[in-house]
Amino acid sequence: MILRNFQTQWMLGILLIIVIIYFKLKIHSLEEQNKLLVETVTRVQNQLKNAAIEANSEKKLSKSNDVIVIYNRVPKTGSTSFVGVVYDICKQNKFHTLHINVTNNMHTLILANQVQFVNNITQWDSMKPAFYHGHMAFLNFNKFGVKQTPLYINLLRKPLDRFVSYYYFLRYGDNFRPHLIRKKHGDTKTFDECVRDSQADCDPNNMWLQIPFLCGHNPACWEVGNKWALEEAKRNLEKHYLLVGVTEELDEFIQTLQFVLPRFFKGAYDYFLHSNKSHLRQTTQKMNPLPETIEKIKNSTVWKMENELYKFALSHFHSVKRRLINASSQDLNQHFMYEKIRPK
Repeated sequence: MILRNFQTQWMLGILLIIVIIYFKLKIHSLEEQNKLLVETVTRVQNQLKNAAIEANSEKKLSKSNDVIVIYNRVPKTGSTSFVGVVYDICKQNKFHTLHINVTNNMHTLILANQVQFVNNITQWDSMKPAFYHGHMAFLNFNKFGVKQTPLYINLLRKPLDRFVSYYYFLRYGDNFRPHLIRKKHGDTKTFDECVRDSQADCDPNNMWLQIPFLCGHNPACWEVGNKWALEEAKRNLEKHYLLVGVTEELDEFIQTLQFVLPRFFKGAYDYFLHSNKSHLRQTTQKMNPLPETIEKIKNSTVWKMENELYKFALSHFHSVKRRLINASSQDLNQHFMYEKIRPK
């Protein structure tokens, strides 16, 4: 479309030269005709040059508007607070925000829906640039043969903190929707009592969530305690995620995103700090577990594996953050260029 418009302007410019010269030659002397010819050609050349610059700018803008970000949010990691910021800034930063709602809150899609989902969001040009979010496992777009792959981001939380928060959330809800009745409403048993009595709700195996969310749709990802799933989650974090932050450093996660993706997150950090979005969604009536409860949970295989992923993500996030937020003078002055280009 941009190229066609530029070609049209070029043809109109040439036609304008011919028409003007035709009429002006009839009424001016030879010297005036030459002067007029030079002025006309120069003016049209400048018009065409400006049109080319404008077309190139539109092309660059079109490329930046083709970006897709997917936040496959893990439950109880501060995702509601973060997404609240995204919804509040999407209009001013001119991008669309869409929630992925899967039937019965399922975290994986059947293969047919995987294909449809990938095709939907890569071909839905009217929604681009787009920020998608939902409680869905990582999906590798490369295996579907599409040209465009999204930028994945995520937040992880200390596994025991997330587990305890979710336990009480199911019983008492939170301050985001305080009047909504949760499915364990009326059960007043504390997390400590649950662990003491070895009940199913506080079985450490229920912590197996952050690993499969980053591991993906492979059935092995959802096999509790699967060592391959842990390693696959780490590989995906390094290879396919633009950024994975941690709940405990949500403000710096947003600050880092503002550095890395200003197209989406321009102004997000300042807005987060000076609005009520900086107050994380709080689970109502949550009690910190006793030391003996913590020790029992931390002796489990699942906690050790989930904690290994969390520490891996934390280390990775700190290394990225260090070179952006707390950058050295060498990093601040870093740039790149192209040279020795052949053939000349």
